[in-house]
Amino acid sequence: MIKIGMLIGERYEILEKIGTGGMSDVYKAKCHKLNRFVAIKVLKQEFNENTNFVSKFRIEAQAAAGLAHPNIVNVYDVGEEEGIYYIVMELVEGITLKNYIEKKARLSVKEAVSIAIQVSMGIEAAHNNNIIHRDIKPQNIMIARDGKVKVTDFGIAKAATSNTITSNVMGSVHYTSPEQARGGFSDEKSDIYSLGCTMFEMLTGHVPFDGETTVAIAIKHIQEDMPSPREFVSEIPVSVEQIIFKATQKSPDRRYQSMGELIEDLKHSLIAPDEDFVKIIPVEMGGATRVITEADISEIKDRTGTIAGISIIGEEEKAPVPRPAKRKPVRKIEEPEEEDEEEEDEEEYEEDDLDPKMERITTILAIVAAVIIGVIALVLAANALDIFKASGTKDQENTENTQDQTQEDGQVTMINVVGKDLETAKKELNDMGLGTRVTTRESDEYEVNQVISQGVNEGEKVDKYTTIDLVVSSGTEGIEVDNVTGMEAELAAKALEEKGFQVVKDYANDDTVEKDRVISQEPLAGSKAAKGSSITIVISQGKAVTETTIPDLRGMTESAAKAKLEEYKLKCGTVSETYSDTVSAGCVVTQSYNPGLTVSEGTVVDITLSLGVKEVSYKYVANLQAPTGYAGGSVTVTIKASNGDIRTFATSTFPCAVNETGFKVNSGTITFTFNKEVTEVDEEGYETTTTEPYTTPEQAITFTQE
Repeated sequence: MIKIGMLIGERYEILEKIGTGGMSDVYKAKCHKLNRFVAIKVLKQEFNENTNFVSKFRIEAQAAAGLAHPNIVNVYDVGEEEGIYYIVMELVEGITLKNYIEKKARLSVKEAVSIAIQVSMGIEAAHNNNIIHRDIKPQNIMIARDGKVKVTDFGIAKAATSNTITSNVMGSVHYTSPEQARGGFSDEKSDIYSLGCTMFEMLTGHVPFDGETTVAIAIKHIQEDMPSPREFVSEIPVSVEQIIFKATQKSPDRRYQSMGELIEDLKHSLIAPDEDFVKIIPVEMGGATRVITEADISEIKDRTGTIAGISIIGEEEKAPVPRPAKRKPVRKIEEPEEEDEEEEDEEEYEEDDLDPKMERITTILAIVAAVIIGVIALVLAANALDIFKASGTKDQENTENTQDQTQEDGQVTMINVVGKDLETAKKELNDMGLGTRVTTRESDEYEVNQVISQGVNEGEKVDKYTTIDLVVSSGTEGIEVDNVTGMEAELAAKALEEKGFQVVKDYANDDTVEKDRVISQEPLAGSKAAKGSSITIVISQGKAVTETTIPDLRGMTESAAKAKLEEYKLKCGTVSETYSDTVSAGCVVTQSYNPGLTVSEGTVVDITLSLGVKEVSYKYVANLQAPTGYAGGSVTVTIKASNGDIRTFATSTFPCAVNETGFKVNSGTITFTFNKEVTEVDEEGYETTTTEPYTTPEQAITFTQE
């Protein structure tokens, strides 16, 4: 059982719970050996005895431990201690991509493509190591405070030994590929499909397919065309839309064949967003999406256990109770009206459509129930005749007494184990939910391995799962215990182990003893202890650390932020700068620790100051043609930006090259002014030609960013 403050693996101190999943819980911890914070994923206690879950947990650790990439959460360590199975991972300070999308509603094209490239690079590294993730979704992508993107949770990943893998494992239904929804094979291209769905959500703020049930969503993945993200956000470039379409093709053969291909197109889209360069393989005869039938649904049920119970992380549904039905294949799955569903149910599930297998199960259950009722009746009759009253043994009475000692409030009453054999004492205490910590001491009064004393007196109440100190006799002969006080902990442990002792390490703060050196030992130096007995050494963790809370510095000036840190007994570290559309220049935009977090006094906090809004300038570059009606002479060209900025120049040569820079907006108008010939006819029919100034109507133009 994990408790805050406990030490795992003699080095990882549990600080707080930061997440939970279907099989495991995640804790923030501190590694005292390397003095850094880590994340520890611990298999839930209810799965510890299930060899299947333990095996999956170990496979996850082995799969992820073989990966080392900047865009993948690193695995540092894996272990098992007293039935606790754990994986030690890199701690990513940040938020999930899912939360980031919810916070911003939708991401800009440039930001979404940048995130997709980083995710693709991490998945590509996994694919190069023959590992398929199988559950790519925004919830499994972390955005660190420094902007780094990392893929996490290889919970259903599996090492690949061939190009394709047959597996019933599915990820979250909103991002699952059609082949996973059918329960068929899944390979690298399944991850590409899921990433395409994730890109769709980043750009639009919506998942591509949604429905009231997981069944409905899975069917849409199988048979419905992927909606265009431009239907939701019209400014999405055509290249990015086509990338999503190619990544989410129903047929794996028509998708990108590798993450490398996808990365190449994503990078190209940043350079030429409006260029239609994505090559999608045309649908061949017979390759079009077919309408799913009842036979397909039956196949999905057979492969996944039940279509309504598709494995989705963070979502649980009860599988429908199977009812026998005579069904005819249908050509198309439609959403029926409620009245139609009731009529169909009445037609399909008639009382006389009995399943022989269900009939047999019902018969067996009836027999078992009858046997149980008979046994209960016999026991009641025996009790009435006092048959069992005198048959209880002393051991049974002791067991009942021990059980009575367990309190409803989670406490137990301590029993007396002094004088008992160590193994007997351990068993009795373990049965009560108590642990033991054993030290040895020479004794003329007690035989070897008999308990001399106990840390909690008989009759006292203690919490369940408390560790009880037992002192056990080593007899009159034993091995002399060396003095290891003041030694480095590792050297002290090695010296005691070489003499045949087992070493138990405890930790404590001490103002006088240097960190990682032994403060005290039990038994004391010079005493004798049996070979193989435990020697407890208490190791210094240095001076006690006083904790403080991280204040919220955002929006403060640099001097105010430094003063606030000093007030909270914290230190200001690196001061960097960045542009911000929301924070005034000179004020704090971000800080390296989240406000409200509890840390040690003296912790260094980095801050980032705002440079204000980043100024962007635009230019107008064009080859101007002569205006309509121009016959010659000088033409005055007037370019007027939408913010009132006016540029004019004169020319008599066309085409005329223009390159006006330094505009602060991206749009404006252009006009031409020149002398236009005007012919007039008088009453007598004589023509008179004159010239007069003429200005063309304003024509809208667009500027490009410099």
